[in-house]
Amino acid sequence: MKHILVCGGAGYIGSHMAKRLAEAGHKVSVLDNLSTGHRESVRWGEFIEADMLDAEAVARAFKGRRFDAVMHFCAFSLVGESVKDPHAYYRNNVGGSLNLIGAMRAADVDKLVFSSTAAVYGMPERSPIDELQPIQPINPYGASKMMVERMLSDAAAAYGMRSVSLRYFNAAGADPSGEVGESHHPETHLIPNVLKAALTGGSVNIFGDDYPTPDGTCVRDYVHINDLADAHMFAVERMDKQPGADCFNLGSDTGFSVMQVVEAARRVTGKEIACKIGPRRAGDPPTLVATSAAARRELGWKPTYTTMDAIIETAWRWHKAPRY
Repeated sequence: MKHILVCGGAGYIGSHMAKRLAEAGHKVSVLDNLSTGHRESVRWGEFIEADMLDAEAVARAFKGRRFDAVMHFCAFSLVGESVKDPHAYYRNNVGGSLNLIGAMRAADVDKLVFSSTAAVYGMPERSPIDELQPIQPINPYGASKMMVERMLSDAAAAYGMRSVSLRYFNAAGADPSGEVGESHHPETHLIPNVLKAALTGGSVNIFGDDYPTPDGTCVRDYVHINDLADAHMFAVERMDKQPGADCFNLGSDTGFSVMQVVEAARRVTGKEIACKIGPRRAGDPPTLVATSAAARRELGWKPTYTTMDAIIETAWRWHKAPRY
């Protein structure tokens, strides 16, 4: 059994992570300021209410506790918002990470799994995207994650800190139990918005249907939230044996167009789900699909949710249930 500190454990990915860790027999502590997370989602382990920008509060979280590893999910993550207010993104995402690394060093905790993003690649030169692609983010959100990856690389060289940065593509779905799921305010992710339309009889906005893809809509890579959580646990196991700072893509290696997601939701929910076609959004590449061969090889990771119907089925179960 390990004692894991889950920073951002009241959020979508962090709460699923805490649940998976507890089910695997680990001791969990959750640190969150509840700015975007939900107190009701902290059901697994001790809750430490603290803000990553408060260095003293972060340091206190390590007092009297011995953590074997830390998982870091605390970040602002809206691309458009990062363009409008880059200072807030650098202050929160980079500054908060710096405070966490400092607290870990002071407490002699040397293992960190970092929630990174495919946004570090910017506009990739080829697809599928592997870790050898140039790192050239095109917005402050991606740049802030790139900076933290660099900080972790420097910390490995200077202090011997071990880390694994996991570059997600599109996290999706919900735990099959229906106990926890995806809820953002505002909601910007495709699958929750499609399911909201199914529940309310509303429509889904589709930004562009004239891309060079089979049906004209953007193609993206989706990976189930529990498969992501499993990758984090494998990353901790890797750090037990392997020094340094590693980076791995996490994707399903399969692309689904926006319309394919809508069609899958129609099958799963039995609802019509109307669509409104609008103009393209600036900066949206036609296709973003990962190859996660390195994560499969080095971490022993293998996604279990490989179809869009299976992913949406778990999300639908959560969305249509009464809230808490």
